[in-house]
Amino acid sequence: MKQETPQRRFAFEVVERLRSAGFAAYWAGGCVRDELLGITPKDYDVATSARPEQVRELFGRRQTLAVGEAFGVIIVVGSREAGNVEVATFRRDAGYSDGRRPDAVVFTDAEEDARRRDFTMNALFYDPVAGEVIDFVAGRADIERKLVRAVGDASLRFQEDKLRMLRGVRMASTFGFELEAATFAAIQKSAGEIGVVSPERIAQEVRAMFGRPGQAEAARLLMAAGLAGEILPEVLPLRERRSSLAAGSAWEAAVAMLAEFEQAGIRKPPLALAALLQETSADDSHDSVHTATAVLRRWRMSNEEREQVEWLLEHRRRLDRAATRRWSEVQPALAHRWGPDLVEFAAARNAIAADGATQRRAADIAFAREKLAEPRAVLDPPPLLTGNDLVRRGLRPGRQFAVLLEKVRAAQLDGVIASVDEAATLVAELLKAGP
Repeated sequence: MKQETPQRRFAFEVVERLRSAGFAAYWAGGCVRDELLGITPKDYDVATSARPEQVRELFGRRQTLAVGEAFGVIIVVGSREAGNVEVATFRRDAGYSDGRRPDAVVFTDAEEDARRRDFTMNALFYDPVAGEVIDFVAGRADIERKLVRAVGDASLRFQEDKLRMLRGVRMASTFGFELEAATFAAIQKSAGEIGVVSPERIAQEVRAMFGRPGQAEAARLLMAAGLAGEILPEVLPLRERRSSLAAGSAWEAAVAMLAEFEQAGIRKPPLALAALLQETSADDSHDSVHTATAVLRRWRMSNEEREQVEWLLEHRRRLDRAATRRWSEVQPALAHRWGPDLVEFAAARNAIAADGATQRRAADIAFAREKLAEPRAVLDPPPLLTGNDLVRRGLRPGRQFAVLLEKVRAAQLDGVIASVDEAATLVAELLKAGP
């Protein structure tokens, strides 16, 4: 298993304390899977025979949080370095009437607890005291075969919780595994029911898919499983639409861009979503921005995420001929907080392009990268004049302010003027010339 970390050590101590009090206790779920895969877990979960009230009594109320006591879940609070450990009582779920969460739980034993979980790779236990994996569902063999397999009846698992369909796609794409045939068929059969899942939970899975390895494969699987048409119907026409960027369909071009991001080690959901949505307008107009706005609002993503996707789509051609245009035309985009992401977006677009301008655009991208490497004071120097400076010079605030400041800023960036006095002289000349 993995090397020692503060989180791992604390999780061991939690199990050891439960065991010393006479309870069965194991690490459970994703942390076991990750350790078997040689991945350092982000957190550790513990499954135990102890009831919630017994866990609280054992660790003390000051060190525990009853965040999900009705479902048998207690948080044991650790140090800042160790983090917290979620301790859950062995249980089976008593019905899923809404297709999202269990109506109630019945406390049970470790084997029943394993058999109510989603995928075999997530249904393993590990005894850190004995150093043994406890496997009731052949999950270890599936990990070795790189298979994502539902526990038991796949259709039943997805009827219980529809979100598991998206989780299955994410597991397969992130780890480079294959969705086992019956599991994949069950997802295809139930894909039309994913709409009962809340937009927030769908968004959470989308972020995870496109913020981790395998984002191109995630997109392919979503489409093949029928889930893309349910959560993102805007991309369905892309399969039949010829791409304006590359040979083949607009969908193939979008997936190719995701593969470029992956190769460059870029795992940012806003970039992936911008790539998927950029050709949702048949004439490649601003309609793709409107589509992106509608999608991200539907998923109730944050304003920050929505605004970044919109900005990338609005400026996706801003670096075209960057090396030969006036610096004042290019600088605002590069100096923007999302300027580096725009460069990566442009680089991926160019990498899949099928026209004869790839070499020129590569020079533009190289130019942009060089500019981004410069100190911030060089890339985005303070303006020579501000609105307050114009007021002090006797000008009244109004629409002309923005025009004057824009022209002064452009002259500064293009090297036409270099001092406050020269900026003031330019303002006077502009005012004299009139509108």
